[in-house]
Amino acid sequence: MRISGVEIAVPKAENVRVAKDTLSVDLSDGRTISVPLAWFARLLHATQQERNNWRLIGKGHGIHWEDLDEDISIEGLLAGTPSGESQASFKRWLEGRKARPRRRSSGRPLRARR
Repeated sequence: MRISGVEIAVPKAENVRVAKDTLSVDLSDGRTISVPLAWFARLLHATQQERNNWRLIGKGHGIHWEDLDEDISIEGLLAGTPSGESQASFKRWLEGRKARPRRRSSGRPLRARR
């Protein structure tokens, strides 16, 4: 039996929005895909400022959050694949966040409010 390979074109991301409980991505084919933020623990535990600090990578085939060291592919979102990060890895990342001072987008440490 012969099976012909069908190549599926994955649309590119054009815009990203991260709400309290949802990650939404506008795609180049006109669709918007939304997934639960709970799929991505680092985004779930991030501040809104950190969530908003994203950039498209791979000509729109992925999204990167510098502050969170998080990368998400559009292909993975379309396939319904949540983060594959282990609990141990996430725990180390979370503990590291608590140990270091938070920084402004300018890179300077935030001062504690008095």
